Amino acid sequence: MKVYFVSLGCDKNLVDSEVMLGLLRDAGHEITDDETEAEAAVINTCCFIHDAKEESINTIIELGELKNSAKLKRLVITGCLAERYASEMATEMPEVDVVLGTASYDRIVEAIEGASEAVVKDDLERLPLPETKRMLSTGTYVSYLKIAEGCDKHCTYCIIPKVRGNFRSVPMEYLLADCEHLAEQGVKELVIVAQETTLYGVDLYGKKMLPELLTKLCAIEGFTRIRLMYCYPEEITEELLQVMAKEPKICHYLDLPIQHASTKVLKEMGRRTSKEELLSIIAKIREYMPDVALRTSLITGFPGETEEDFEELKEFVEQVGFERLGVFAYSKEDGTPAAKRKDQIPKRIKEKRRKEIMLLQQKISKAHGESLVGQVLNVLVDGRIPEEGITVGRTYMDAPNVDGNVYFPTEYEIMSGEIVPVVITEASEYDLIGEVVEE
Repeated sequence: MKVYFVSLGCDKNLVDSEVMLGLLRDAGHEITDDETEAEAAVINTCCFIHDAKEESINTIIELGELKNSAKLKRLVITGCLAERYASEMATEMPEVDVVLGTASYDRIVEAIEGASEAVVKDDLERLPLPETKRMLSTGTYVSYLKIAEGCDKHCTYCIIPKVRGNFRSVPMEYLLADCEHLAEQGVKELVIVAQETTLYGVDLYGKKMLPELLTKLCAIEGFTRIRLMYCYPEEITEELLQVMAKEPKICHYLDLPIQHASTKVLKEMGRRTSKEELLSIIAKIREYMPDVALRTSLITGFPGETEEDFEELKEFVEQVGFERLGVFAYSKEDGTPAAKRKDQIPKRIKEKRRKEIMLLQQKISKAHGESLVGQVLNVLVDGRIPEEGITVGRTYMDAPNVDGNVYFPTEYEIMSGEIVPVVITEASEYDLIGEVVEE
């Protein structure tokens, strides 16, 4: 069959999508990027916040309409929205043929070829480990490695443990075999992801094994950059920092999802740090890697957030000076403790506070960019804007599809994944402009 595939949401979801694509390919199905030619379609959904849920539902409705006007005969829904609302989808969305839970995505071939059940859901303690080679969807020079599934933290605003289950590490031998394949495919930058990467191994091996995993990944030929995302600050160890500082392939870049800085708000969120602890951890990271680029994500307008709490957050952002920072207005998610609270913040205030933080961060980010002017940085090429003669790439400080870019003119095309030295000549709030340093 010709199968059309849509992957929504985060990069962890994307890894699941690539596994499903590999399984479909191995079963003899053809992947098409033309939905009007597809005989079957798969949507890997997201439901992390309201906007993501809305995008998933709209995509289902749009593709469902093709069952009346095109060749589409079968529509399969998987991912977080499917796990969370499986029975509702099966009964209220007649265009959907099969709903696959998050622990059942490896049953995609069965779903496409005619599963008898409308809902296929395994226990969330199950960890799919299919013996297939992923079909890469990110190009061949950058790829994601999902090292664990689920989360044990149970933050009061977050639905993830209910749709992804408890934290389960992927066995190291499975990850290393996957990475050998990725390196053979030409992957240069490996981005390590999970709901929480820093706890890798505690459930399988009785201790945190991320430092050992990183050391083994660095030994794989072909990778030039290894990047860490989703590192909960309270779980960062000195051993991890030592490995990061020592191994030249590991980017001096850490993504720390701290969410807030007021100790009161952090406690109500179910987070396991205080403002003082966060400041201490950040100081320790910068002690080991003075050139580190720190990224974080914040939530404004959490229930009960006072003006004092918000001012404390602003002062913290200014004090720390994160090189990269994103902000979300709090999203009320059914089934979470925070959603039941009576002290919800009006939408306009949540959004106003979000914009305030982003304006503050723009100044910090621009100042950081300007401090790089005159420096020569190694830039990994992502592509080219041919009509303008501009090549686009990223420094070690920028994760793909998340952070900024470096733009520099070239008279010739440089292959994506190549690393070239670029002298920085100009900086905007998020991006850099430069010129290639010719040898």
